[in-house]
Amino acid sequence: MRAARRPELRLPPLERYEGGGLEPDGDYDGREFAGADLTGQDGAGARFMDCALRGCALDETRLPRARLLDSVLDGVRGVGTDLAGATLRDVELTDARLGGTQLHGAALERVRVRGGKIDFLNLRAAALKDVVFEGCVLVEPDFGGARLERVEFVDCTLKGVDLSGAVLKDVDLRRAASLEIARGVDRLSGAVISPSQLLDLAPSLAAELGIVVEG
Repeated sequence: MRAARRPELRLPPLERYEGGGLEPDGDYDGREFAGADLTGQDGAGARFMDCALRGCALDETRLPRARLLDSVLDGVRGVGTDLAGATLRDVELTDARLGGTQLHGAALERVRVRGGKIDFLNLRAAALKDVVFEGCVLVEPDFGGARLERVEFVDCTLKGVDLSGAVLKDVDLRRAASLEIARGVDRLSGAVISPSQLLDLAPSLAAELGIVVEG
């Protein structure tokens, strides 16, 4: 089991962003978005390099195919944020409050998600490499068809996880505070779990294998 590599961020002095809004294919370098209301804005294909988004509203914000590189997202909140096909590399997401975030087809590398709560996270067909979920709550995250390599869940609450069609390699679930798999328990090959988690998952595993358990 190979451990995930954490992002190593050293942000330079940042310039506060005073622009009127996001622009498709915009280029944002060394900017700080502090308390910005980005609701409904369109930043499709935009590039964020050495940026910090702190306390921003991201309701229905469109960021498909965006690139977030060497950046921090702290205390962001929103419903329906669209990051489909986006690239996140060397990113820290801290204390987020998000719902229905679309990250299907996205590529996440050296990403740390710490604290907060994310409901209905869509990571279908995404590629996750060196990603750490730490101390957060994930409600019905969808990893259907995704590829997870060197992914760790530390002190996380995982409710209703969908692993249908997912491919796992060096995925560490042992330290999850709570693990509930709704679909795709047969895709756990390539993951490591604790003995207590095995007991909790036994009924689902037996059902998947067609084993009838009777007293």
